[in-house]
Amino acid sequence: MPNSNAANAALRLSFLRQLESLWPAIKGSLAQVRKPCIRSNCAACARGDKHAAFILSFTDQGRRRCMYVPAELVPQLRQAIRNGKAIETLLYDLGPELLRQYRRQRDAPH
Repeated sequence: MPNSNAANAALRLSFLRQLESLWPAIKGSLAQVRKPCIRSNCAACARGDKHAAFILSFTDQGRRRCMYVPAELVPQLRQAIRNGKAIETLLYDLGPELLRQYRRQRDAPH
């Protein structure tokens, strides 16, 4: 059993190292939308052009939410979304590895 604890600790440490390198991370999606502005004398809106804006969509307590995102924050949020997907992949990969580790421990001669 000490061997199993060592393997478990090594797997945990590897996971934590990977997790730390993926900060910041978020779950959601980023979209560019085009909307008219609120100014009454906007020349672009009068021509029928709309203004580009970015929104972040995410789930909060089971409900879909959206927030406007300043343009200068878009690259950071895109990276955070990629990091969130990478963390999700790590978690999916961790399940089978933990099961293999359990089976090795179970089947090892005592």
